[in-house]
Amino acid sequence: MSSNKMTRRVFLNKTAATGWAAAIATSRTRPILGANERVVMGIIGSGGMGRNHMNKFKNLGVEWAAAADVYDVNLQKGMEIAATSAKPYSDYRHLLERKDIDAVLIASPEHWHHDHLIATVQAGKDAYCEKPMSWSIQQGVHMIEEVRKTDRIVQIGMQRRSSPLVLEAKALIDEGLIGEINMVRAEWYWNLNINRGPDLPGKLDWEAFQGPAPKKPFDAVRFRHWRYFWDFSGGNMTDQGTHLLDVIQWFTGVDQPIAAQTYGAVYKLHPSETPDTFCAIFEYPKFTCTWTLAYMNTFMKGWGIVFQGQKGTLEMCEDGYRVFAEPWSERGYDRWKVPPTVRQNLAGGATDITPHEKNFLDCVKSRNQPNATVEIGHKAVRTLHLANIAHHNRCRAELGADGQSVRI
Repeated sequence: MSSNKMTRRVFLNKTAATGWAAAIATSRTRPILGANERVVMGIIGSGGMGRNHMNKFKNLGVEWAAAADVYDVNLQKGMEIAATSAKPYSDYRHLLERKDIDAVLIASPEHWHHDHLIATVQAGKDAYCEKPMSWSIQQGVHMIEEVRKTDRIVQIGMQRRSSPLVLEAKALIDEGLIGEINMVRAEWYWNLNINRGPDLPGKLDWEAFQGPAPKKPFDAVRFRHWRYFWDFSGGNMTDQGTHLLDVIQWFTGVDQPIAAQTYGAVYKLHPSETPDTFCAIFEYPKFTCTWTLAYMNTFMKGWGIVFQGQKGTLEMCEDGYRVFAEPWSERGYDRWKVPPTVRQNLAGGATDITPHEKNFLDCVKSRNQPNATVEIGHKAVRTLHLANIAHHNRCRAELGADGQSVRI
């Protein structure tokens, strides 16, 4: 994606979001919620991930008063979870006009996150916005600016920030258990297929779905698998990578990389545009990081992060974490011999969303900042946007000290 195209897209997004939202911006009409008062929410984008959040929030006591979606099948399924008195909307702007709604769950495709988040906070609503937070580095900068002009609570959906298992592992890093970290490896492996069928049941407003993206003829594959097309997404580089690179930067105490290089391609999931297999390398001041993904085999299925320190190694996955002692001091060391475990917690559920959602609801009531603020969400995905710039330009991409400019 050229810098000119990215700048033009951001300008158009800024105009659309701030122009409309300013017209409906209003002071909050409901009083600050008490600790035991039920939070009333609406959802923008009630697809599969959105409905998963709806059910979990509902279990935490949320009242779902409205749902908005441009695809009537998803809208109807969202209404089946919402309260009986809830109202459906094909246009999210009508949902934001509702003065009885405290907060909005933004679970739309990421090319819409910029507009939806800014419109939501300018309408006086708190927001839980799915990751990745933005479609580009410039969008992320603008989103922070607009959110911080308000007093709204915004949580970005990077649930590892609220995971007891992940927090426990971070404490071990902080106490220096594995020493100085010089190498980190992030990986994600799944075996997926793509639905290439031309049919799409129900009614879809294709023009509204494309929104700020370039307008193209309807394509059911592009709609069903929007994460695999550059107009709507940064691909799995940003989608899954945001989760892992956020943990890596958080654990190592850094805000941004020096540079990134990437190679990837589509080997299986045709007609996708975004790679189903890639490896990115990130340069940081004191360590090197690799980020590898393959959506065409199941070896070591799922995600994993390995922190290699000078005193030991910390390995994380969905099951939890294990810390291994440095084995080279042992005579007769065997490459295939697993070194002794000095700490571990394999309780499972490292990415349970519920603690993160509970943190958001607590902050809606207390007005404290949540665990994954817009600043955190931006810094996490900024690193992956840099990697995509390197991929598009087949080069080493350097991030400027200002955190915005990119040299290729």
